[in-house]
Amino acid sequence: MSLQSSNDREAVRGVGFGLAAYVMWGCFPLFFALFEGVPAFEVLIHRIIWSCLFLVVLITLLKRWAPIRKACSEPRRLGRVLGCALLIATNWGLYIYAVESRQVFQASLGYFLTPLVNVALGMLVLREAMAGLQRIAVLLAGTAIAIQLVLLGELPWISLTLALSFGTYGLLRKQVPLDGLSGLFVETLLLLPLGLLALAWFTASGLSHFLAEPGITLLLIASGVLTALPLLAFAGAARRLRLATLGFLMYLNPTIQFFIALLVFREPLSATQLATFLLIWASLGLYSWSAWNARIRPLAPAGTAARPEHR
Repeated sequence: MSLQSSNDREAVRGVGFGLAAYVMWGCFPLFFALFEGVPAFEVLIHRIIWSCLFLVVLITLLKRWAPIRKACSEPRRLGRVLGCALLIATNWGLYIYAVESRQVFQASLGYFLTPLVNVALGMLVLREAMAGLQRIAVLLAGTAIAIQLVLLGELPWISLTLALSFGTYGLLRKQVPLDGLSGLFVETLLLLPLGLLALAWFTASGLSHFLAEPGITLLLIASGVLTALPLLAFAGAARRLRLATLGFLMYLNPTIQFFIALLVFREPLSATQLATFLLIWASLGLYSWSAWNARIRPLAPAGTAARPEHR
């Protein structure tokens, strides 16, 4: 078998893993909508607890304890991991609330905004250079938010909080020397004591839905498993694909959420909201075009063949 054929097969597998990850993430509104009558905070608690327990089993089966032991042996580095944990918990909790309160359009907008927030944070915090088209993209996104604020008279706080929390999480996560699976486990491990205390309070107060109904109990347990599965698929994609390709696949997640909000939940979509989405999509198009050109140019200079798709 030729090297090119092997590379092509790995690229196809990488795209398959990427599609699986982003489709699962995109369909999360359908899953969290099943928690009718269960507060978002209680769902978040169980998502943390059962994610942690499921990851213990998974990491044991995969024999991936070495990087986790190393991370836990250096307490000074756990400060950033704790910051990541608090940010991702905020993101998870708010996302569950958005689904339960049928504000999936806002959640979708938040994840469309995330790449642009990453660009802005890179420029402001890391002093990264921003290409001309990327500046225009961020400006268009800011215009979209301003339109909602002026014409609708309300700030899309769910969208902004989701985008800022996940964007800042990504910024801190880059500074933590842990792979996705190990990082998620250490983050949930740090949150586990708070989760257990909150669960004890819910139980003692008679507010807990866990064990009250078999269906809800199974859903709460499943929330932990469904947290880890797309991450594993994403890791498989990241090992095989260029970041530019992953970047394009990433837009599947909020796109699926958008159509679930429109076609399944029948959320109202005003002309102003639609204009906001169109501006965001235009800004993402400019940003993606700029990022793609920046990565392709050094990979395929004039007179040479493009490199294969996998990394």
